[in-house]
Amino acid sequence: MQSEDSIEIGRLLRSGTTGFVAGCSVSQLDAPVFGGLVRAPLGNGYQVYGLIYDIHIDDDGLVRQLVTADNVTPEVMADNRERRIVPVEMSVLTVGYEENGKVSHLLPPRPPLSLDVICKCNDDDLIRFTGAGRFGYFRHILRAQDAPIGEMLAAHVQQAAPAHGVKSRLWQEAATNEIIALLRDDYATLMGVLGALSETV
Repeated sequence: MQSEDSIEIGRLLRSGTTGFVAGCSVSQLDAPVFGGLVRAPLGNGYQVYGLIYDIHIDDDGLVRQLVTADNVTPEVMADNRERRIVPVEMSVLTVGYEENGKVSHLLPPRPPLSLDVICKCNDDDLIRFTGAGRFGYFRHILRAQDAPIGEMLAAHVQQAAPAHGVKSRLWQEAATNEIIALLRDDYATLMGVLGALSETV
């Protein structure tokens, strides 16, 4: 199911089963946020969901020259940002997929392809994905090797809870309880995650 008010935030650069990297222009940079849930609608009722865990901006030859130049004017800076050829890159952790209207928190059968559109999830998308099952997608987050797990979970919970409206507090409490259950044998990680989550309350 695709939302009518989808916001396209970039296109896919490279992908694998467990994650993908998307690129966007600087003019689109206000849409993607750390911990944000995004989706890649691939047609025929199939789409892949992921969480943004890193946003980075690589340099290029012109930027290298400008940082050492004296008196760079605001016009030159604006021109470089608006006409920048090197994209802003978003690293995304795959957390599930949807097929024929059914959301699954398992890894998808196939990843998105190069240049597929990446969309920011709206409230309806957030409710549909986070309300399916019992937080099974948390497993993917807690297994992530290169992601700041605590901060990503905290950012995700902070962004997803308001979408649940009057049930936002209940959803947040259920999410926290599930995290505690999943990390009961890993005290150090649990304390780190709960510390980050406490910043969102």
